[in-house]
Amino acid sequence: MNVYDKIRDAHCVILGYGVSGKPLLPYLLDHGAGKITVRDKRSLENMQASGEAQAILTAGAELICGEAYLEDLSGDVIFRSPGFRPDLPEIKAAVEKGAVLSSEMELFLERTPATVIGVTGSDGKTTTTTLISKFLGAETELTGKGRVYLGGNIGTPLLPMVENMTAEDFAVVELSSFQLMTAKNTVHRAMITNITPNHLNWHVDMEEYVAAKARITEGDRIRRAVLNARDERTRGIGEKLSCPVSWFSAYDCTYPPLREGDRHLYIKNGAICCFDGREETPLLATQKLRLPGKHNVENYMTALGAVCDLVSTKAIEKVASEFTGVSHRLELIRLLDGVSYYNSSIDSSPTRTLAALSAIREMRELQGRDERGNLKGRDPVVICGGQDKHVPFDPLAEGLCRMASRVILTGEARGQIMDALMRCPSYDPEKLPVTVIPDYREAMETACRTAEAGDIVLLSPACTSFDAFKNFEERGEVFRNIVRSL
Repeated sequence: MNVYDKIRDAHCVILGYGVSGKPLLPYLLDHGAGKITVRDKRSLENMQASGEAQAILTAGAELICGEAYLEDLSGDVIFRSPGFRPDLPEIKAAVEKGAVLSSEMELFLERTPATVIGVTGSDGKTTTTTLISKFLGAETELTGKGRVYLGGNIGTPLLPMVENMTAEDFAVVELSSFQLMTAKNTVHRAMITNITPNHLNWHVDMEEYVAAKARITEGDRIRRAVLNARDERTRGIGEKLSCPVSWFSAYDCTYPPLREGDRHLYIKNGAICCFDGREETPLLATQKLRLPGKHNVENYMTALGAVCDLVSTKAIEKVASEFTGVSHRLELIRLLDGVSYYNSSIDSSPTRTLAALSAIREMRELQGRDERGNLKGRDPVVICGGQDKHVPFDPLAEGLCRMASRVILTGEARGQIMDALMRCPSYDPEKLPVTVIPDYREAMETACRTAEAGDIVLLSPACTSFDAFKNFEERGEVFRNIVRSL
C-alpha cells in the first residue's frame, strides 16, 4: 500500500511548517485525513506573529510548537520536512510503533502522472534544473504539447499542482540529499551533476551523503541517468546501473564504454556533441552560451543529456540565446563608477566559490592581455564566510590566493577560512590582503564602500547563510540592496 492510501481517516503529522510543510495541510484536509497535527520548533509567539498559528488552527489542525515540539511524537503517517534527519530518536520511536515516515516530495512523486526529471549533485543543481525546464518549455511552445512544472528544492512545492498534471506533462525537480534520504522509486530521468564534500554538518559522513545522492537513480521508474564522467563517485554509481547512462564532461577524460542506449556528451570543435555509438550529433555551439565558466558548460551538458531526445535544435538554441542565469548566481547587480558588483549568494560550498572565481577569470581572459602579457583588469574582491558545513576550506584558500585581489571574511566560518589561508603555501598577506569583519552586513558595506574603479566585488560565501540569514536568497537580497543604495 502506498502513502496516499494510508492518509484517509488517519492521524497525519507534519514536522516543520515551512516551504514543504505548508502545502501538506490543505492537501491532507482535501484527501480525507482524520486528524492533522503540525509540530514546529518555533515558539507560539513567533508563529502567532506570522499568522501561521491562526491558519493552522482555523484549518482544524492541532499545533504543537516550541522547544518540546517533538515530545511524545506519534501518528499514523509522519511527513518530515527535509531538515529533519529520519533517524532522530523521536522519529525512530514513532516508526517502531507503526508510523509511516514520508515527506511532501515523496507524496508528490508517488502521485504525479507526469514524467519526472530529477536533478541532484553538490554543484550546479539549480542552474541545471532551470535549464531543463526551459528546454522543455521552449519545445512545448513550439508544439503545444504538454506542460512543464518546475519545483522541489528549487523553492516551489509541486504537491498543490499534482491533481492538474497529466502523463503528457513534465515535472522537473531539484532534489537535495536531505530529500533523497528516504525517497523510493523517485524519478524517470535522473541527473547527478557531481559529488564533492558537502553538508557534512548534517550527514554523519561522506558515505551517507553519497548514498543519499545515489538514491535518485534507484527504483523501477528510472529510464535514464545523466552522470559526470570525470567524477569518481558518480562513475561508481553509474557503472552499477542497468538503465542507459548519458556520460558528460567538458574536460578531457576517459569515458566508460558505451552499452546499449548509452551516450557520451563532450566538447568537439567548439560544440557540445552527443555520440550514441553510431552517430555523432552536434547539439549546441559553446560560443552561443550567455553564461560564463566551464562549470556552466557542464550544466548545459547535463541538461542536454536529459532532454536532447525530447527537444528540437530550435528549442535548444532559443534557450541558449536568452538564458542569462538564475538569481543569486554570478548575477551582475550593477556597474557603477567603474566597479562591477556580482551577487553569487547561492554559492554555499567552496567548490561553488571556486567555480565563480574561475568564471570571472575566464571573462577576463576574453578581454585579452596587455603588452606585458598580463590579464587586463583585476582579480575580484571576494566576500566569503557564513555557516560552516564541515567541509575542507584548503582548496578554497588555494583558489583565493590564485584568483582574488582581496578577501573579506565574515560569518561563523571566518576563522576556519583564515586558518586555511594561513596553511596555504601560496598565501602572501601582502599580495592578498584579508579583512575580517564578523558582522555580515558590515562586511558587505565595507567591500562596496572601499571598492575602486576597475574592481570587481563578488559575494561568493562558500558557506550556508543560516548563521545570519533565513536562506541564501535573503543574504543575496541584502547585498543587492546595499549595492543599489550606493
